[in-house]
Amino acid sequence: MAQAWKCAGLRWVEGSPVLTWVGGRRSALTRGKRVAFGVAAGGVRTCVGARGHACPAGEAVPGRSTGARCEECARLDRAHSVAADTIADDPRPYRVYLAWFGPGLVKVGITGAERGPARLLEQGAVCFSWLGTGPLMAARRTEELLRAALRVPDRIPYARKRAVRSALPGTEGERAAEIAELHGRAVALVGWPESLAPEPFRAVDHMRAFGLGQGDRGRGAVGEVTGLVAGGAVGGELVAVAGPDLHLATERGVVVLDTRLMPGWELLAAEGDRCAVPVREFTGAAGVQDGLF
Repeated sequence: MAQAWKCAGLRWVEGSPVLTWVGGRRSALTRGKRVAFGVAAGGVRTCVGARGHACPAGEAVPGRSTGARCEECARLDRAHSVAADTIADDPRPYRVYLAWFGPGLVKVGITGAERGPARLLEQGAVCFSWLGTGPLMAARRTEELLRAALRVPDRIPYARKRAVRSALPGTEGERAAEIAELHGRAVALVGWPESLAPEPFRAVDHMRAFGLGQGDRGRGAVGEVTGLVAGGAVGGELVAVAGPDLHLATERGVVVLDTRLMPGWELLAAEGDRCAVPVREFTGAAGVQDGLF
């Protein structure tokens, strides 16, 4: 019987994407690599649990869910979460950033200072700049200030990020223009927290890191996988990785696979460039193995 693998998600490690697997194994995601897997026939996607603990009920979760958790485990996972504002007394320093994902798509956010740019790579930010550094609550107040005064959101749906990747400006200067203008307006705002130290504007561009540069085939994606299904398969050459998204050259063209759809399924080794899973088209466009890939 073929060995089944369970994905634990994609991580950006020292600026490079890595797929992780339950049990600790990792698969480096280098452009040009062939990524191919099948979903066990008759299988059911099950909750991955929370905070290192298995789901006590082994609940089934929808194939389209990017969280891969049942309602109770999702609630437990968000407990003591900075994102959910449940840790007001965290003593570590935090950084506020402005991130750009495409024309008109700018957001403000915060991340732990010790994480460096990992959070921006995880979100698929095409370019970003730090805005300031300080205590958690000062960072949160700054985030709120920008949302209220400059109408900058703190979330952008991944579907919108993917939709604009095929038409990104060609130069770093063009890609940084929107956050450069917003950075200047932000640091001039009245009500800036005194404990948050402003940082000068310096754009960091991720086009090359993602493989979305001029001439890269990753820019020509024709659609996105909406969910895995039992008995389905996905395979193709890896042409780009942006945030959690793999851009794969399949039999249907370049298709984007959000790796957050993979956890909870039993996955098997496969070959070829099949794309036998539901795909939403973009408008206008043997034996024991050392690893699955």
